[in-house]
Amino acid sequence: MEQISGTAEAEPRRAGAGQPVDGVWRFAVPAAEASVPRTRHAVRDRLLAQGMAGVRYQELVDDVLLIVSELVGNAVTHAAELSPEVTTELAVRGGWVRVSVEDGDPYRPKALESDTGRTGGRGLLLVKSVTLQAGGICDVERTGEGGKVIWASLPIPGQDADRPGAE
Repeated sequence: MEQISGTAEAEPRRAGAGQPVDGVWRFAVPAAEASVPRTRHAVRDRLLAQGMAGVRYQELVDDVLLIVSELVGNAVTHAAELSPEVTTELAVRGGWVRVSVEDGDPYRPKALESDTGRTGGRGLLLVKSVTLQAGGICDVERTGEGGKVIWASLPIPGQDADRPGAE
C-alpha cells in the first residue's frame, strides 16, 4: 500500500513543555474510496507525532479524524469526476488545529438539515456540529483555481488561542 507523505512546513518550536508542536502538512491523494482511511491514518499519525497523544487530546483527535473522514469522503464521492486529486492540509499553530480539504469541483455544498427519511447528505452538517461543539469554526471557500476548500479549526485544549480565520 502506498504511503501518504505530507510535505512538511513544520515550525520547529514548542509553545511550552507538554504542548503540541506547530507545523503545516499537506496530503494529496487520488479521489478514490481507499484514500479516506489512508488520509485519516496519516492525519492521526501526524497529530500524535506533534504531541497530541493521551487523554487530554483524545476528544480533539477524535473530532479532527471524524471531520477528515467526512470531508475527504465527500470530496471522493461528489468531486472525483472534476477533481482526480484531493488535498488535505493539517495545520497546528496558535493554539488551534485546522484541517482543510480541497478539490477542483466548483460546487459549494451546504449543510443539510436533519431529515430522518434520508440516509445520507448530512456529512457537512455533522462537520459543522462537531466543530461548533468543540468551540471551533468552519467554512467553505472558493480556491483561485475554481475549486473549493472546506476547513474547520478546533481549539487545542489547555492553550490560550486567538480566534483563527481562513488563513
